[in-house]
Amino acid sequence: MPHLVLLYTPDLERDADISGLCRALADSMLEQRDEAGKAVFPTGGTRVLAYPAAHCTVADGKGEYGFLYANLRMGSGRSAAVHKAVGDNLLQVLKARLHGLLQQRPIGLTLQIDESTQQVYDAKHSTLHPLFNRPA
Repeated sequence: MPHLVLLYTPDLERDADISGLCRALADSMLEQRDEAGKAVFPTGGTRVLAYPAAHCTVADGKGEYGFLYANLRMGSGRSAAVHKAVGDNLLQVLKARLHGLLQQRPIGLTLQIDESTQQVYDAKHSTLHPLFNRPA
């Protein structure tokens, strides 16, 4: 964890670089620092996943409306200031990467951050983390 999941209307794929957007969002997450200057998110645990909606309708369905919903799920323990900074930064990346498209037609962007405060089961097995946790 953290996992940033994007769900969007499939028509965005023809006009937006979704893979590039994912990379830019992941890079932004990895750049985040807390009040002590420590990385907010572990490199090996940072994931951005994007899915076009198989079926969708937006608003009244009478226009060329688009939508992108981004949900960041992270473990508990980070301050409200970190939540806000991360959210503000991710929203800026979304707006910058989709700027041209937002100027062309109506598109709704939503970003939500959820903190996992009550886990009932949390198992992990990763051969990714060791790649980034080696001493320099």
